[in-house]
Amino acid sequence: MGVFIAFLIVLSWATHLLYVLNFQSLDISQISFWFHIVLQSWLFTGLFITAHDAMHGTVARSKKLNNVIGFAATMLYAGMWYPVLLKKHRLHHAWPGTEKDPDYHVGNQNFFAWWFSFMKAYLSIWQIIIMAVLFNVGLIFFSEAQLIIFWVIPAFVSTFQLFYFGTYLPHRLPHTAEMQPHNARTQNRNHLWAFVSCYFFGYHSEHHASPFTPWWKLYSIKNSNFQTKK
Repeated sequence: MGVFIAFLIVLSWATHLLYVLNFQSLDISQISFWFHIVLQSWLFTGLFITAHDAMHGTVARSKKLNNVIGFAATMLYAGMWYPVLLKKHRLHHAWPGTEKDPDYHVGNQNFFAWWFSFMKAYLSIWQIIIMAVLFNVGLIFFSEAQLIIFWVIPAFVSTFQLFYFGTYLPHRLPHTAEMQPHNARTQNRNHLWAFVSCYFFGYHSEHHASPFTPWWKLYSIKNSNFQTKK
């Protein structure tokens, strides 16, 4: 099931991207123009969530296949190097919400200051080179405006979605007693909103408590916790 869902997300991302590049006009007065940007941003988020699940070994039973899917997802997302992401993500789970956590921002926790620090920590010269090469290859088939609007901007927007629901809301101060032992809070139970907002990633304390539960099963952990509290 994990491989099937990962394949479905990658296929949806690629199919929709090719569709908008080929058939969606750049007329900003059309509702479809804005709809497709939002949808492509959400699919970019799904692409990274797939890579994230691969980091936890929950996409495929085969470790090799799991890493191949994770590597492909991060490369398609933004030319990111999977082994580096994997190493940093393991540190995040080992020391969540502390100065040893590479995703955590000690000091000024202003949203944009933290987001900038977060992005800078994961940006590399090789990533910039890879994306520049891909962009120039894309110019053979599509216009610069098409690539920026339907490919670059959705990828950029998705970074805010991933950061807001997956890092900022769950781990920001104050760290209360109910957030222990992972310094992680969770959003209120609403499965539809949890799925739409960030593929159930807002159920973040559940994720830290059960990191080997794939994203599409996190709602069941939330249900279990909800019943326990009742």
